[in-house]
Parts: sequence; structure tokens; C-alpha cells
Amino acid sequence: AGMAVQVAVLPSPRCLFDAPVQVLVTGLLPQQPVTLRARLVDESGELFQAHARYRAGSGGELDLSRAPALGGSYVGVEPMGLLWALQSEAPYKRLAKRDVLTPFRVDLEVYEGHGDMIRLLGKCTNERWFIGEGVKRISVREGRLKATLFLPPGPGPFPGLIDLYGSGGGLVEYRASLLASRGFVTLAVAYMAFEDLPAMPEVLELDYFEEAVKFLRKQQQVKDTGIGVLGLSKGADLALSIATFLPGIKAAVSISGSGFNSFIPLRGNGFTLPPHPYDLGRIKISDESGLADFSDILDDHRDPATWDCRIPMERSLAKFLFLSGLDDMNWKSALYCQDAVERLQQCGREVEFCSYSGAGHLLEPPYLPLCQASIHKVLGMFVHWGGQWREHAKAQEDAWHRIQAFFWQHL
Repeated sequence: AGMAVQVAVLPSPRCLFDAPVQVLVTGLLPQQPVTLRARLVDESGELFQAHARYRAGSGGELDLSRAPALGGSYVGVEPMGLLWALQSEAPYKRLAKRDVLTPFRVDLEVYEGHGDMIRLLGKCTNERWFIGEGVKRISVREGRLKATLFLPPGPGPFPGLIDLYGSGGGLVEYRASLLASRGFVTLAVAYMAFEDLPAMPEVLELDYFEEAVKFLRKQQQVKDTGIGVLGLSKGADLALSIATFLPGIKAAVSISGSGFNSFIPLRGNGFTLPPHPYDLGRIKISDESGLADFSDILDDHRDPATWDCRIPMERSLAKFLFLSGLDDMNWKSALYCQDAVERLQQCGREVEFCSYSGAGHLLEPPYLPLCQASIHKVLGMFVHWGGQWREHAKAQEDAWHRIQAFFWQHL
């Protein structure tokens, strides 16, 4: 019998979702074969799980930051593998946090042997939060603005950020709440498919985003030296447009985006930026999987006939960071980013650019597992996002550090 098997999550079983932890199992027999399993049930009741086979050390201990997994959901030394390898039982589910005021609870279980997981030896729960101690969440409905403000604890002043998600719409808060937990005042802004905002607006108004910028700048805890904006996918080209056409933006991050206006006309003061020409007839639906491939729907971005939809970023005083995955199956973001970066560099502008091999379209905060395909809420189709598990996980960790370092440097 020996001592009881204990599973510990260090430094604490409670942490922020983006924090790495050390999983430690003690009380095993020397060299004992065991299987570790992680289980997480999301807010809609969907079960996500991962497992890996290990062998205990000579002292009956097992430290996931040092011991290699011998098989299962991943192999090799992957201290956070049980998290980033989580997969839903039903296909094409995306793990995303709806209510940031509650944590995701991850059950970590140790089973005997490398076969069926029958004999449970020990378990513990890792409580992973999207909002830090003392961070305030404030719902904003001011004028037309539909947003959520996150304030770090203390008087500040803190750098201010506007956070935009993609064409799936809604009001997505979990990235903003994590960034607020890391010391930024963050405003998550909805711009389509939310409350009375249409699912597919005929036009997006630049002055809607200007309201968001003004609202953020007037918050007492926000530094008055200028703000940052970050966006994913459609939100990424909006971030570049905001940095180009609106004053007071010092830094912009584009994740899986492009240097042109996509899909919806953007109306500014006395001008309209048309969407890059596209043809939905070029969507390819896979016979096997039923997944939609959008990668060919846009006209060639090198064709001068498409250039009137380019965002004139070179006019902006902001600093830019572009991040993209080379395995993006949704659209050719690495190519579009490369094009945007070259245009900025030709104008003598400094720009940071990082493209990740094996990473897909949905570059999320770290340890959120890869979602290779899921339903697009606005289009109602299952969309292929791309990505390889391990490479995507590494890309998310790196991108998260880069985004924060970039905003600290320029704000």
C-alpha cells in the first residue's frame, strides 16, 4: 500500500488561465506505469479531455515538467500538455469562456497502468481563472457602444487597450479579462452579431470605434500617453484601421489579419473603405468532413484592382505587430501579413512580424487547446481553422508574451 498517491498543482491549485503550472505526483511505486488524465466540462456541458502515459521515477515521484509522456494525447516533456491537448468528445467544438467571473475547473487524475483507466490512484482539481484578484468587470452601454471594461486593481495609471474579436461577432471577454489581470485597462468591444447589432452589417462605422477609443481614454486609470488596440481575424484589420484613421493610438496588434479591409465596408469621415473583392462561390466544402475552406474566396491581393481596399497604415503614427500562423486554413493570413509588413517597411516604418509554422487561424491565449474546426456563428458553417496541436500551443505561448511585451514597450 505505501503512502497515499497525491497529485499537486504548484505553486497553487488556483491560478490564472494563462499561467503555467507544475503537476507533481508523489507516493507511487518506483518506475510505476501510470496514466494521467485531464477533464474539463465547459459552460455548455461539453466534456474536453486529454490523457498521457508516464512512468514514475526511482523515488515514486512524477514531475510533468521533467518526465516525458510515453504516449497518449502527446509525447515527450510537455509540462502543460494535459491542458493544451484537451479535446472535445463531439467534433468541432471550441473551448471558449463565456462568463469570465467563474473559472474553468480541470480535474487531474492518476490511474494505474498504461491500459484502460480503471483504477484511480489519486486526483486533484486545478481552478483556472480568466480574471485576477481585484480586477473589476464593468458592462458598458453608453451611446451606441456595447462593450465590457476591465480595470486592474489600484489607481494606475495603466496602459489602455481595445480588444476586438472576429466576424463570429458577439462580445468576447476572456482575452480582455486576462490582459487586465496582467496590468492593462482593457475594453472588449462588440461590433456585430450582438444584442441589436446585426449579424452581417451592411457597413461598419468608424465613429462607433471612435466612441470606444474616447470612452477608454477618459477613464481615470488609463495613462494619457495613448492607447493600444488588438484584434483577431476581422478584428485585426479593424485594429489597423483604428490605428490609421483615429488619433491617439500608439500601438496595434494584428492576429491572423490582413492589411486590407475585409468583407464589410468601413465608413469613415467623408470616405468609405470598400471590402477586398471576394466570391463566396469559391468556398470549397469537403466531401469527407463537411468543413468549409475559405482560403480561395478573396481575389488576388497583388492585383492593383483590389488596392482601393487597402488600409493606408503608412499614415499611422502607431507601432505595429503582426502575428500569423503558417497553417491558417481559414484564409492566407501569413501571406496578407507579409504584404502589409512589406508595405510598411517600404515607407521606412519599423514593424514587428512573427509567423508560426504549424499554427492555425485561432491564435488564442496560452493553454486554450487548438480548435481545428468549429461552427462560424454568423455564417452557420463549419469552418476549418487549421493548426497542429503542439506547434499551435507553442505559438500561443510565444504570441502572448510578445503581445504583452509589445504593449508595455510602446504604451
